[in-house]
Amino acid sequence: MQRIRRLTGMASMVGLLALAVNAGAQTISQEPVRLSAREAVDYALANQSAVKTARLDELIQLAKNKEVSGLALPTITGTGQYQYNPIVQKQMFSVGNFMPGAPKDSFAAISFQLPQNLMGEVRLTQTLFDPSVLVALQARKTLEDLVSKNVAKSQIDVKANVYKAYYNVLSARKALAILTNNINTLEKLLNDTKEINKNGLVEKLDVDRLVVQYTNLQTEQTKLRNLVEIGVAALKYQMGMPLKQPVALTDTLSTERIAESIPDMDKFDYSQRVEYQLLETQKKANEYDLKRYKLKGLPSLQLFVATGALRGSDKFDYLKSQMWYGYLNTGLNLSVPIFSGLQRRRQVDQALLAVKKSEVAIENAKLGIDLEREQSASTFRNNVLSLQAQEKNMLLAEDVHNTTQIKYREGVGSSLEMTTAENDLLTAQNNYFTALYNAIVARIDLLKAYGKL
Repeated sequence: MQRIRRLTGMASMVGLLALAVNAGAQTISQEPVRLSAREAVDYALANQSAVKTARLDELIQLAKNKEVSGLALPTITGTGQYQYNPIVQKQMFSVGNFMPGAPKDSFAAISFQLPQNLMGEVRLTQTLFDPSVLVALQARKTLEDLVSKNVAKSQIDVKANVYKAYYNVLSARKALAILTNNINTLEKLLNDTKEINKNGLVEKLDVDRLVVQYTNLQTEQTKLRNLVEIGVAALKYQMGMPLKQPVALTDTLSTERIAESIPDMDKFDYSQRVEYQLLETQKKANEYDLKRYKLKGLPSLQLFVATGALRGSDKFDYLKSQMWYGYLNTGLNLSVPIFSGLQRRRQVDQALLAVKKSEVAIENAKLGIDLEREQSASTFRNNVLSLQAQEKNMLLAEDVHNTTQIKYREGVGSSLEMTTAENDLLTAQNNYFTALYNAIVARIDLLKAYGKL
């Protein structure tokens, strides 16, 4: 069965279910949580690990921006230094330079240091002009937008995954409900046929054929039940919900709802796609990087103010009341880049190429978005037509099956006709379930392609 094979693909999610984030930390209620598709998405946006990670990245960027803002504020540092000189350094001086009349070739060894020295200082530094700081301050909003767009992209991906997982469960449950109804109908027919066989009106071969059909349907029912359980577990994983939490899905699937037109399809703009917004923002970030390297050749200017006190002694007696000598100085530090081995020029070239690369990525993204829109629109139209056709075909197969059952009960139909009608009905139902799931997935992909998910 195609539908069952499609649902079996969801079994690959089982290996990931053990990685569900915060599964043990969240409160588990014994009462089933009733969820519409929209509510399931809202739950996922608040609990799914991918969204949480993206939001943490956003908070990290905000913290970095505050760090950048601090570059424009003054910095104040305090330092202290103690120096002990067991052997005091001495220097030779000509005595004639200090004592008139002394021989010109007379020298003396004089020390300008004391064995014990202690100093304390407080220094304030304020950047008055620095190109790198200026560009960093200008780029803060762009970097915030970049991580914000990443959060939006994570949310869209989570929405698509949750919607698909949600409607996959609904489709499987609908298939299970119809199959269960088929089993109940066939069971009644089997019991009636057994009674007719006891009266000698039908052969035992007819009973055996119905038993085989009944057993096959029960086997398919067991498979579908298992696949529904796996689908529900996969949905909880996509939502970030504890796997032991019971849920009740309240939405329904219908051909009319899936085939509803999507408004404003002809008013598309590339900026509706978060992927395009990400590339545009990344280009702005690269342009700021280019600007930073270009302005790196400008001089930087800093103001400094320092004050402190120092004292020297021939012994360690600083705890006593002695004279300290204070000082205060202020000034400007000017740094002018003259030659950096052409490194700045090469950095400018690399940053310029990064901007060009962003422009190429944007143009390629436009082409990719156009192709995605065309493909998703075509796939959606074809899947809706297929769904409508398969729904009509299933209803027709049900009529044929019901008519064949009536004829068989009245003794004017054969068991072979009954078997054929049963197989045709199962095939039509399986085709309908496959078309139903394909159509809802195509609708989700179409909404995502047009930036409306």
